[in-house]
Amino acid sequence: MQASNSNSAPIYRVRVAVPVYLHDCFDYSLSAEQYQQAEAGARVAVSFGRQHLVGVIMEKLAPDAPLDPSIKLKAITELLDERAILSPKVLTLVTWAAQYYQFPIGEVVHSALPALLRQGKPYNLLARMWKLLDDNAEAKVKRSERQQEAYKILKLHPSGTSENILNLAGVETATLKALEKKEICTCVLETQDFSPMPVSLAQMPLTANEEQKHAINSIVKTRGKYQAFLLDGLTGSGKTEVYLQVMQEVLKQGKQVLVLVPEIGLTPQTVSRFQSRFHCNIALLHSGLNDSKRLQAWQAAETGKASIVLGTRSAILTPMPNLGLIILDEEHDLSFKQQEGFRYHARDVALYRGHLEQCPVILGSATPSIDSYALVQHGKMRVLELNQRAGAALMPKIHLLDLKIAKKQHGISESLLEEMKKRLEKKEQVLVFLNRRGYAPVLICESCAWQAKCPHCDANFTVHRTPYQHLHCHHCGTIHRMPEHCPQCAHKELKPLGMGTAKVEEHLNELFPDFDVIRVDRDSTSRVGSWQKIYDKIQQSEPAILLGTQMLAKGHHFPYVTLVAILDIDSGLLSVDFRATERTAQLVVQVAGRAGRGERKGDVYLQTLRPDHPLLNTLVKEDYRQFAKQTLKERQAAMMPPFRYAALIRCESKEQQLNTDFLQHHAQLLRQSAELNVDIWGPIPAPMERKAGRYQSHMALLSPDRARLHFYIRNWWQNMLHSKPSSMKLTLDIDPQELS
Repeated sequence: MQASNSNSAPIYRVRVAVPVYLHDCFDYSLSAEQYQQAEAGARVAVSFGRQHLVGVIMEKLAPDAPLDPSIKLKAITELLDERAILSPKVLTLVTWAAQYYQFPIGEVVHSALPALLRQGKPYNLLARMWKLLDDNAEAKVKRSERQQEAYKILKLHPSGTSENILNLAGVETATLKALEKKEICTCVLETQDFSPMPVSLAQMPLTANEEQKHAINSIVKTRGKYQAFLLDGLTGSGKTEVYLQVMQEVLKQGKQVLVLVPEIGLTPQTVSRFQSRFHCNIALLHSGLNDSKRLQAWQAAETGKASIVLGTRSAILTPMPNLGLIILDEEHDLSFKQQEGFRYHARDVALYRGHLEQCPVILGSATPSIDSYALVQHGKMRVLELNQRAGAALMPKIHLLDLKIAKKQHGISESLLEEMKKRLEKKEQVLVFLNRRGYAPVLICESCAWQAKCPHCDANFTVHRTPYQHLHCHHCGTIHRMPEHCPQCAHKELKPLGMGTAKVEEHLNELFPDFDVIRVDRDSTSRVGSWQKIYDKIQQSEPAILLGTQMLAKGHHFPYVTLVAILDIDSGLLSVDFRATERTAQLVVQVAGRAGRGERKGDVYLQTLRPDHPLLNTLVKEDYRQFAKQTLKERQAAMMPPFRYAALIRCESKEQQLNTDFLQHHAQLLRQSAELNVDIWGPIPAPMERKAGRYQSHMALLSPDRARLHFYIRNWWQNMLHSKPSSMKLTLDIDPQELS
C-alpha cells in the first residue's frame, strides 16, 4: 500500500531519535528536496510538543512505506547537517546499546555527540590558530619557564599551529594569552583542516621479551577481523609496549586506534608515551576539555584526521571511519561503568563495537575483572599472559602488619615508620595509600558521644580543614560550618576521629619534616592542570612521600617509589557487596604495583586488624590469579554474576513504605509471567537507606538466561515507568557493578 495524502502525492518521512525520556523514535515529514539531501546519521531541528530539539535521523523511510492516515506528521524544522556525522556502524552501535541497557534511544544517540552539536551549533566551527609575531623575543620571556617553553614550540611552527596541538605539547592556553599580551604571538580563527597527516615512527620500539613478542604476534595476526584479547600482565610487565607495537602495525595500514583509559589523570602520561613513539595526529576526549576543544577532537576522530583517539569511557561511542584496533587499559576499573543516566559499561560496548568494526579488542590489566576471566573460561576471549616485569625490575614483597599488637604513632605502625625513614634517607620515594579523603571521617563529642551526622543521609559528615574548617558529606555534597560546641550537651571539646588523607598529611609532615609530602586526592587536584604539576614533581628523583587515594593506584609509573604502605585495608573486607573482595584484591595489587618499578626492589606493607583473612593470605602467599580462580569457583557455586545475569532496580522517594509497596506490586506482576526463569530478590532498603533526604530501595533480578531476562524486563519495565508516582525516581541498571 502506498502512503499518500489527499492529493495522492508521496509522503517523505524520516525516523528521528529525539533526546526525550521515551524509548521510541518518531516520524517527521520533509519536502522532496530535503528528503534528497537527508542522510541517516545527520542532525535535524524538530519540534516536539512545546520544545524545540535537536534530533538525529536514524532511518529514511521509503515514500511508499505504509502510513496510518489518522497520524498527522510534524515537519522537521531544519536540516542541520549536509552529510551524516554518525556512521551506519555507530547508529547500529547506539541502537544496540539502547536496547541492551533499556534506555531511551534519543538519549543514547545524544551521548555519542559533543555538547555543541547536541545544542544545534554548526559543524564547521573555526579553529584557534596561534602564530608568532616576534621570532626574536627571548629577552621578553626569560623570567617565565612556561613562556620560554611555549615560545620554543611556536618557533618550530613558523606558519602557525592549532591550540589543540599546543595543548597536547603541554602549552597551556593561559601561557599563550600571556605571550599574546606581550605581542609575541597572535591568535587567528581559521577553517579547520581535517585531512589526515602521515604516520611515522618518532622513536624505535623497545626490544620485546618472548612473552611480549607472543602477545604482539597473536594480536597482529587478527587484524581485519574481530577477536577479543585479555592481556593479563603483572604490574610493570610492559603491557604498554605491547599496545604500542600492535598500534604501530595497525597505523601502518592507515587505520585508526581507539584507546580508553579509566580516568583523566592517566591521559597526560599516556599522551606523552604515544607522542614520543609516533608522529601522528592524536585526539583527546574527556570531561576536562571545554566544549569547543572537545568538538574539535571529536571532529578529528570522525573525519579520520586523528590516527589515535585517547579518551575516557564516553569515547567508545565516537565515530571513527577507519577504526582498526580498540584498547581498554586497566579494564577492571569501575570508572568504565557509567553510574548514572545511561548506565552502560564501556568494556562491553567496546567488545560489541569490535565485532561491528571487525577489529581486535585488547583488554589490559594486572588485575582483570572476574567477568573478563569468565569470558576467557567460556571461550569468548583469548588470554595472553605477561609474567615478568620489564627490564630488571622485580615484583615487590608484601608484608602484613597486625594493628592489634603493633606500636603506633598517629595510626601508623612504628616499624613501618622506621622502614619509611630508611627509604627516604636512601633518597628513594615512599607511597602511602589511604582511600579516604578529608581530615577525619567522624566528629564526636567527648562528653556525650554525639556525632556530626548529615541531616540528609545515613552517613557521618567528614571533617575538612581546607580551604577552611568545615563539615562535608561526600554522598550528597552538603557543607556545614564546624560547630563551636556540641549541639546536644553544649560541651566545647569536639574531637575528629579516624584519619583522612589531610590528617595523615599533617602527621607525616610532623614525623618527616625534612621531606616533601605530596598529597594526591580529589581535593588537591581540583584545579585545572594541578594533577600534571604534581605528576611532574613525582617524576623527579627527589626523596618524597606520596600520599593519596585511588588516584595514585591507577596505572601510573613512579620509578623512584620503593616502599608502598596501605594504611587501612579492612574497610574493603566488611562490605555487603559480593564484589567487595574482588575490588579490595585489585586495589591491593594495583597499589602494590607502584613499588619497585625502577632498578631497586620494592616492598609493600599492609596494616590490618585481620592478618588471618583468607583474601590477604592468598595475595601474600600466592597471587591475584589464584584469588581469581577461587572467586570464580565461589561465584559459580553460589550462581552469582558472571554465572547469572543481573538487573538492579533502584527506587527513590520521600517514603520508604511507598518504595516497598510499589516494588512488591510489580515484583508480583513479574512472577505471574509464564515460564519465568528469573529470581527476584527484594525489595530491600539500599545499603545507604537515606541519601540526599530521600529513601532508597533495591530490587534485583537474576537469571541464567540473558535473552529471557531482557525479554521479560522490556515490557514490565515500561509498565513500571508509566505507573510510578511523579515524586518517585526509578532507574534500571543492567549488569550492575555496585549495590549502592
